[in-house]
Amino acid sequence: MKSKESQTVIDPTTEEKIRIAARKVFTQKGYGAARTRDIAQEAGINIALLNYYFRSKEKLFEIIMLESMQGFIHSISGVLNDEQTSLQEKIQILVSNYIDMLTIQPNLPLFVLSELRSNPQELILKLNFKEKLIHSHFFVQLQQAIQEGKIPPIHPLHFIMNIMGMIIFPFIGSPILKNIGDLEEKTFNELMQQRKILIPKWIEAMMNVK
Repeated sequence: MKSKESQTVIDPTTEEKIRIAARKVFTQKGYGAARTRDIAQEAGINIALLNYYFRSKEKLFEIIMLESMQGFIHSISGVLNDEQTSLQEKIQILVSNYIDMLTIQPNLPLFVLSELRSNPQELILKLNFKEKLIHSHFFVQLQQAIQEGKIPPIHPLHFIMNIMGMIIFPFIGSPILKNIGDLEEKTFNELMQQRKILIPKWIEAMMNVK
C-alpha cells in the first residue's frame, strides 16, 4: 500500500501559488518576521502542504531570492546589450532598475552575501553574471572608452565595484542609516529614489568622463 506522501501529486498551480504568496510575505515582512503560517494563509493552503512542496521557510526563501536575482539579471541583459544607448545612458538605466528592485526586495543583498559566503561557486554558476557582463555591449563600450582616453586607464572592475557599492550598501546598512538619520521607511525610500540621479553623476565625476 502506497503512503499518503507518495500518493500526493505535485500541482504546478499550487506550487506557483505558494511562490507568489511567499514573495508577497517576504517583501512585506522581511525574512525574519515572515512565518510559514503567514505564507500558507496567503496562499490559501495548510502548513503541511506548504512543507510538502518546499520543506522549510529557509528553502522557500532561497528559491524566491534566487529567482528574483536571475529574473533581474535576465532583465538587464537587454540594457547591457542595447547598441542604441551610450555608456552613460546604460549606467542611468541600470542604477534606476537596480534601486527599484532593491526597494521592492530589500532582503536580496543579504541573501546574495550569505550565499556568496556559504556556496560561492554554486551561486556564481546559477547566476552566470560573468558571461553576461564580459560579453555585453556595455563592457565593449567601457573598454573602448578607456582605450580612447575618455575614461582614465583603470581596471574595469573598479567601475563595476563603484556602481554596485553605491547602490547596494545603503540597503544593507539601512538599519544603521535609518537610526542615524531618524528616518522612517518612506523617507529612506525617497532618499533611494534621489540616488537614481546622484549615482550616475558621481560615477561620471569619479571616472572623469570626457
